[in-house]
Amino acid sequence: MFAHLHVHSSFSPGWGVRTPREMCRRARALGMTHLALTDRNGLYGIPHFLEVAAEEGIRPIIGSEVAAGKNRALLLARNEEGYANLCRLLSERHCRTGFSLPEALPPLRRGLAVLSDDPEVLESLRRGGRDDLYVELSPGHAMGRALALARSLRLPPVATCRAVSIEAEDFELHRVLRAIATSAKLSRLAPESCAREGDRLLSPRELADLFPHCPEALENAAGIAAGCKTDWDFSATIFPAFRGMEKEEAIEELALRARAGARSRYGAIDAVVEARLQKELAIIGAKGFAHYFLVVEEIARQSPRTCGRGSAAASLVSYCLGITHVDPIRHNLFFERFLNEGRIDPPDIDIDFPWDERDGVLDFAFARYGSRRAAMVANQIGFRGRAALRETAKVFGIPEAEIKMVTKRISTYWEAEQSVAATGAHPLFAGDPLPPEWRRILRIAGRLKGHLRHLSLHCGGLVIVPDEIRRFVPVEVSAKGLPVIQWEKDQAEAAGLVKIDILGNRSLAVIRDALEAVKENTGCDIDYAAWDPLADEATRALVRRGETMGCFYIESPATRQLLRKMWGGPEAGGRDLFEHLVMASSIIRPAANTYIREFVARVRGRSWKPLHPLLGEVLDETYGIAVYQEQITRMAMAMAGFSPFEGDQLRKIISKKHKGKKLEDLRRRFLAGGGEKGIAPEVLERAWKQILSFGGYSFCKPHSASYALVSVKSAWLKANYPAEFMAAVISNEGGFYSPLAYLSECRRLGLKVLPPDVNASGRHYTGAGREVRVGLMQIGGLTRQGLETVLNERARGGPYRSFGDFLQRAPLGPADARLLVKAGCFDALERRESRPRLGWEILRFHRAPRGQSEELFARPAAELPAPPPFEAAAVLRQEIETLGMLVSCHPLVPHRRPLARAGTVPAAELSRWTGRYVSVAGWWVTGKVVQTRKGSPMEFLSFEDTTAIFDATFFPRTYARFCRKLSRLRPYLLKGRVEEEFGVATLNVEWVGFLDEAG
Repeated sequence: MFAHLHVHSSFSPGWGVRTPREMCRRARALGMTHLALTDRNGLYGIPHFLEVAAEEGIRPIIGSEVAAGKNRALLLARNEEGYANLCRLLSERHCRTGFSLPEALPPLRRGLAVLSDDPEVLESLRRGGRDDLYVELSPGHAMGRALALARSLRLPPVATCRAVSIEAEDFELHRVLRAIATSAKLSRLAPESCAREGDRLLSPRELADLFPHCPEALENAAGIAAGCKTDWDFSATIFPAFRGMEKEEAIEELALRARAGARSRYGAIDAVVEARLQKELAIIGAKGFAHYFLVVEEIARQSPRTCGRGSAAASLVSYCLGITHVDPIRHNLFFERFLNEGRIDPPDIDIDFPWDERDGVLDFAFARYGSRRAAMVANQIGFRGRAALRETAKVFGIPEAEIKMVTKRISTYWEAEQSVAATGAHPLFAGDPLPPEWRRILRIAGRLKGHLRHLSLHCGGLVIVPDEIRRFVPVEVSAKGLPVIQWEKDQAEAAGLVKIDILGNRSLAVIRDALEAVKENTGCDIDYAAWDPLADEATRALVRRGETMGCFYIESPATRQLLRKMWGGPEAGGRDLFEHLVMASSIIRPAANTYIREFVARVRGRSWKPLHPLLGEVLDETYGIAVYQEQITRMAMAMAGFSPFEGDQLRKIISKKHKGKKLEDLRRRFLAGGGEKGIAPEVLERAWKQILSFGGYSFCKPHSASYALVSVKSAWLKANYPAEFMAAVISNEGGFYSPLAYLSECRRLGLKVLPPDVNASGRHYTGAGREVRVGLMQIGGLTRQGLETVLNERARGGPYRSFGDFLQRAPLGPADARLLVKAGCFDALERRESRPRLGWEILRFHRAPRGQSEELFARPAAELPAPPPFEAAAVLRQEIETLGMLVSCHPLVPHRRPLARAGTVPAAELSRWTGRYVSVAGWWVTGKVVQTRKGSPMEFLSFEDTTAIFDATFFPRTYARFCRKLSRLRPYLLKGRVEEEFGVATLNVEWVGFLDEAG
């Protein structure tokens, strides 16, 4: 039977239209048993294709259309050797400058069936033999010339459709994709840059009608399909090799290092530790993971400050090797969440390094293993809501201003297909109907989801193989020059490639920089390894008060609120703070909102009983409520008799990592298993509802516990050295909030915020004692060269003595010099009132002939104009213009007069007004749009006044009325009712105005 051998899916960037599943389903509907996926210049979707082909009853053929310059060929893997050669050739195509297909293909031809209508390619290959070499005949693609070529070269013809679509209507989307890829307007899109309108997945009857003159071309297609491997199995795990060791050597070496680490961690190995080590080492050895652990340990040792996280933190071996830092025995961490006897897919180990040390760690890994064995995992970048709409509108020729008017109202987190519904139902579009042509644009943009645009680097995923990475997967070169595989993390995992996540964490850099500043300022050198932050009462009190702004992982408004609620009860103060911090950072997830209120009540002392006695051991530590991912597994094991492997599969399906699985099948299995144990159906349903609350993203306890260690170190620094800590937070630019919000927090901590200064500021923010100094990095538009010139010359020649001294010593361009003046960098040296005069001095200095500039400052100052000082309002405008925010005062201060007339309540006193309506002034800090159960949008926002930061809720009705008013850069006047829950006050907003509208 005929098989389609030339098929493009949505994994052909800017070319294919339909997903692999849709193509498989269509082929099956046409009565076909085989299908090749031949995306252009890549195997971008092959692991996914193999999965969906099996589900749709199709025998999959792996291939690719390789195109370079004017040459092209269709390559199909007949066997594993052919697959490896295909990967190598595609890697050459992307990595070698001056790649030539006719030259590169002959030495990599073994195991491949080659189809082409390119005379140059066919001639180069025919010299090596005619086996597995064919001429491709495709309707609409010069078939007559191709058939003549087949006869002249005496090569067999093969029929293909070069399919990019299924239905005729798909061609419109194909043209849009081509226009986006070529940066062309649809009206000017060249026909030769597109597929033919008939390049579809045709039926056998349609094909027979198109090849009456050459029926053997159809027969040859069936023969090729029959000769290609279709029983592909990518399930075998591909481990790295550590220093050339054999498997048993690696197992022995791992055991030696683990026990040495255990003695270092515990002082001695007791029976509990030994039993856990033996259990883990046995599973690790049986699964072949010994090499992997040794490689990861070697990488982790490249920095003294790391945070091994994820499920790997449940492993005692990881803890003993120094990969992770949470004691899994003390904190009752479930090893089977990381690795169990039944687990088939490889887990990975995530390690955070300070963000600015990560590249150095990657350099070490590539120096150790080489780009022949190592490569980064890709992110496959597609179209999200805003990008899909913007790109589609551009190719339709819509003006940029009009595009911005529409797209600015669409969240970057909406998916492409949601944008159509959003414009019809979302309050942001209410009363503002779109022009008619936008309906077509929205419809097309809604179909762009799932289409691959290009690759980028995964944030840290590194794959290391024992021999040659290019025989497993094609490799490209990223913009940063690092090799990157063509698959994202899920497909890499499906293909057996074990990923090591080497991630950059800005909070680790914050801790490092703050500790260095503390040592420099006070001489106090803190032993990082022996540091116990929670032994400090000031730290514990800060966490209980929820004053954790700036503290990693626990600074979001929701988490700060939760911390305040949890420790407000009479019994909560004496509970294990670390364990409760881990719970707090884990329970905040989208689907768990219905359980958080009950959780807080139980923490504060409300009595409770386990849902079922079998869940006592599983859920007692979290007050009878499932908080951690692994509790899903343990609930299924305890209530329904699931094995650890089956329970882990349930966890994965709930978290949507395996979207094709049937959740309903597992639900029936859960209910049946529980029924066999005599558990009432209503109890099982309630338990199942808790399990479903882990849909979307959620966290395992080892992950949250690892991050909690970083959280409490951050909290200790904030409690004891706030100036050094807050300066490091702002300097590393990775917090939850803006620099303005952090400077406001500095003021709330009693710290004085100092402006940038040419003699006192460094590149970054600095803190000491009770002061925080703004760094020169904050000056927008200041060139990197200019900043370095200022600092280098100051280090060489000492502080600048005057503005004239600065101009002579630091050869800055006039634009950089003016920025420094406007930012106030010379106010201490020359006084703020002199800013207008300094502008004239810059002009005179840069207009003076060379060699005469030194004489300028010896002349009388009267030669320059003497302009009056800038007004206070102008100085503030310059501050905002150069620094992006007000530094000298809170942004509400310039609105003192309308604020006084508004009769507002200070945010710090909101709790005194519970149940009453008030007016509050505020500056926008952060916000999060969510949806109610009915799908209505609403928003949680945080504002601040000069006294405190506070949280406000815009319920759907208020949000619908005022959402288009919400802007970050204006002073708000909010009116609403103060509500209080567990001692924490929030404002339910009912009206929004602005102080700058009140005069």
